[in-house]
Amino acid sequence: MRMLNIEGARQGQEKPVALFEGDGVFGYDPAIAVQHLRDGDPAIRRLIDEVGPFRMQLKNTPSLFGALVEAIVYQQLTGKAAATIHSRLCALFPRAHQGPSAAQIARATEDQLRSAGLSRAKAASLKDLAAKALAKRIPTLAEAHGMDDEDLIERLTEVRGIGRWTVEMLLMFRLGRADVLPVDDYGVRKGFGVILQAGELPGKKDVAAYGERWAPYRTVASWYLWRAAESGKIAQPVKVAARPKAAKPPATRPRSVAKKRSKAPGRATVSNRSRSPRARAR
Repeated sequence: MRMLNIEGARQGQEKPVALFEGDGVFGYDPAIAVQHLRDGDPAIRRLIDEVGPFRMQLKNTPSLFGALVEAIVYQQLTGKAAATIHSRLCALFPRAHQGPSAAQIARATEDQLRSAGLSRAKAASLKDLAAKALAKRIPTLAEAHGMDDEDLIERLTEVRGIGRWTVEMLLMFRLGRADVLPVDDYGVRKGFGVILQAGELPGKKDVAAYGERWAPYRTVASWYLWRAAESGKIAQPVKVAARPKAAKPPATRPRSVAKKRSKAPGRATVSNRSRSPRARAR
């Protein structure tokens, strides 16, 4: 499908579409991915049976820069609040029908950006993103599709305010990558605890190590783990009742003590009759 999009762009359509720009196509076959997970892990197979079909959808985006702008705005906010701020940000540039460009963000003052509801830190992050994009240090969407996951993470986390988790969400929901397991994500770790009946939130290393069996479709596994986390609680491990302690046998006295104690009463009850006449006279 992606190759058809490429050929169509080359043949000069009436309304040419930029290569890879917002095609929303997975880089893998979801049906094959789900079957791979079912065959390789009984725990996640039970989860798939409970949740049902894989329904993850990619979000179209006109540019990688626009996706990163939105990602910065949405950080640590509810979806509704973030959408409102993002709309206000776009309204600052009414002619930018696909969102503000790097040049527009660079020209805007901090006060203008903050008037949309952005924090000082997020305004600074957007300015840094725009500066790096103008310096050609941010790849285009087409270039990003040609980079492997770790290279793209390394490149984009150079931007202030963009961490590994933000890029992983971009890889999963914008670029359609197949093998992303965001172990820093609370929902992924909580869902992992649900399917394995962990008594507490699992550690990142535990999730990463166990998740090796899901490769090369850890994105799909992550989506199902999020669904498990929506149950709202982590199953507690079954506690095995302790066996009742056997009654202790009565303690036996040491033989040496018993002998000594058996002699003492004999000496104490000797009657005067048993004494010699001389002893009685005394």
